[in-house]
Amino acid sequence: MGYQTYRYDGDVHRNDKKTHREWDSASIAKNQRRSREIRFMELILDILNYSLTAILIGVSMTWVFLIKSMMDSVRLTPYLDKFERKKHNNPKVSIILPARNEEEFIGKCLDSLIEQDYTNYEVIVIDDSSDDATGKIISEYAKKNSKIIPVSAQIKPDGWMGKNWACMEGYKHATGDLLLFTDADTKHSQNVISLAVSHLLSFNLDALSVIPKMRVIDFWTRITLPMISTFLHTRFSAIRVNDPSKKTAYFFGSFFIIKQKTYETVGMHEGVKHEIIEDGALGKKVKESGHRMKIVRGDHLIEAVWARDKSTLWNALKRLMIPLYLQSEKIAIGSFFAVLFLLFMPFPILAYSILGVIKTTSFSILFAASFVASIMIYIGAVIEDF
Repeated sequence: MGYQTYRYDGDVHRNDKKTHREWDSASIAKNQRRSREIRFMELILDILNYSLTAILIGVSMTWVFLIKSMMDSVRLTPYLDKFERKKHNNPKVSIILPARNEEEFIGKCLDSLIEQDYTNYEVIVIDDSSDDATGKIISEYAKKNSKIIPVSAQIKPDGWMGKNWACMEGYKHATGDLLLFTDADTKHSQNVISLAVSHLLSFNLDALSVIPKMRVIDFWTRITLPMISTFLHTRFSAIRVNDPSKKTAYFFGSFFIIKQKTYETVGMHEGVKHEIIEDGALGKKVKESGHRMKIVRGDHLIEAVWARDKSTLWNALKRLMIPLYLQSEKIAIGSFFAVLFLLFMPFPILAYSILGVIKTTSFSILFAASFVASIMIYIGAVIEDF
């Protein structure tokens, strides 16, 4: 009986050792699996981080190209007030100023226009069915200054887009040989009409448009304007407009002056009544018709508001995108997402990379790439401000 108990106890002892070995083996296998899983996750993160890094390098290179193109465009675009003046007469200028619900800006605009040092001009201000005090303000200014001619636009006919109808209503009252179109939220320096007329006649141009300084009011415009401005300077550079061999052509709606005969020849605003971006369409018709046109810098002489809040910003973006969409749906959608991608992508990646910047090499490299890309966006914003 003792022998059997002894063997039984030995079996228990041997079984316990076997169980411990099995536990140890299972624990080792478990740790190995966990270690493999961790290494696999680290590999996935490395692949993700290096992929994002490669994308960000592409984003940064794109920004370098865009910023360089913008700087070249800004540097090579001539100034409104820097040219060799030639003697000329002082033809009458009819300023055509459409206004719809502009009670906040119309007064400052008119103040800047009635204080011009050019003498032979008139200001035709069109109240385009405003719902606020715009019409009243126009009437009050007209009573105080004989240069101001108030016009109440008739109801817009079907098929007319934007401010085209108001511009045509104003043109009916114009008596000048030169027509200057501007916007109600624009402010002009005292000598800007004199400079525009002299520049136009000295270079024997048919039309001249001036790039204003874009005044930023709200937060969202401040964020998006740098990218939009950089894109426009790259794709629609004033250098290309000023080159007769290039097809690129447009006007800045905030300020362009055109000979009355040229305006009638290209069909006036009636010829682009269905266009959402009427300034661009009219400029294109002028160049396609063989007339001489030019764009110059005047950001130290003219200020304009591109957007005032999220609503007007969205409308402005739609005005840019819809004509492109009508030409090519794929290009329009691709351009929209490309702009969002270039403008916003680096920032969430930068925040993500900070979480692991001291843990792995891939996170450190990703942090550096996202930081550089973010800096490039900032540089674009700074260049736009200057």
